[in-house]
Amino acid sequence: MSYRIAVAGATGNVGQEMLAILEERQFPASEVIPLASRRSVGKEVSYGDRLLKCKDLATFDFTGVDFCLMSAGGDVSKEWSPKIAAKGCIVIDNSSAFRYEEDVPLVVPEVNADAVEGFARRNIIANPNCSTAQLVVALKPLHDAFGIKRVVVATYQSVSGAGKEAIDELWNQTRGIFVTDAPEPKKFPVQIAFNVIPHIDNFMEDGTTREEWKMVAETKKILDPKIKLTATCVRVPVFVGHSEAVNIEFERPVTADEARDVLREAPGCMVIDKHEDGGYVTPIECVGDFATFISRVREDSTVENGLNIWVVSDNLRKGAALNTVQIAETMINRRLLKPRAA
Repeated sequence: MSYRIAVAGATGNVGQEMLAILEERQFPASEVIPLASRRSVGKEVSYGDRLLKCKDLATFDFTGVDFCLMSAGGDVSKEWSPKIAAKGCIVIDNSSAFRYEEDVPLVVPEVNADAVEGFARRNIIANPNCSTAQLVVALKPLHDAFGIKRVVVATYQSVSGAGKEAIDELWNQTRGIFVTDAPEPKKFPVQIAFNVIPHIDNFMEDGTTREEWKMVAETKKILDPKIKLTATCVRVPVFVGHSEAVNIEFERPVTADEARDVLREAPGCMVIDKHEDGGYVTPIECVGDFATFISRVREDSTVENGLNIWVVSDNLRKGAALNTVQIAETMINRRLLKPRAA
């Protein structure tokens, strides 16, 4: 069986990654349709060794299309995802537009694949925030084995999580510093080159940022509502790849060796943890890979049943495009959707 699949936001960073991953994983597609805004109609995007021309999202007829991978931003998704879903097409949305609605599944296939079966309520499935996706992939096997009580996480998030303008700003500021041009912040509130910014998304009344709130709310919805989590989210001058320093308190005793053994057997996890120079993974090594990498596994003697881990992943892949494609694959593998064209 093969499926017609549309990619909305195909000219963006994540949309292009979606197209690349569909081809890499040999997704059973009879047709792949790139969609974009009217100003990008006719623009060519790569799909394997082919070039596809973008069509207009606003005028495209979704009749007979099986999946729409939506990566065009929250406002666009709020407007168009319900209309597309009403046509019988399954929308897998990469924005935050529907993540917190009770009747929309929020899915990371390695963690809560069963949740995809709730798609039929609205024909919409939500993809989590990029920082949450890699975190819960690492937490899930540890939670199953030892029971997580509390998590403290500090993120080190690359600029690609903020889109192409953010990538351009880091590049232009870095180049400008070397030719004595003063860096001019536009996308970020302050200079990002050679700096770190403890501020992602808008501030909320209690002083947390919305990015930090997302990690709390999404971890509870995906993994376990009883888990207590606090986060500090930081933007760093890295182009691609999110990193997280994670401190975990468990209900049951755990050693570093036991945790490594559990993580090595877990889907989506890759443990690289040697006590030597370079015996860990950094963002540069994770770019282009599907895995969530875990390093620096060690016991925390300051709390009972405590553990520290370092988690790194390609945010454009597992944090966005890969997870979206995996959700579609999960639906197909569970025989939840037959090709409409057939």
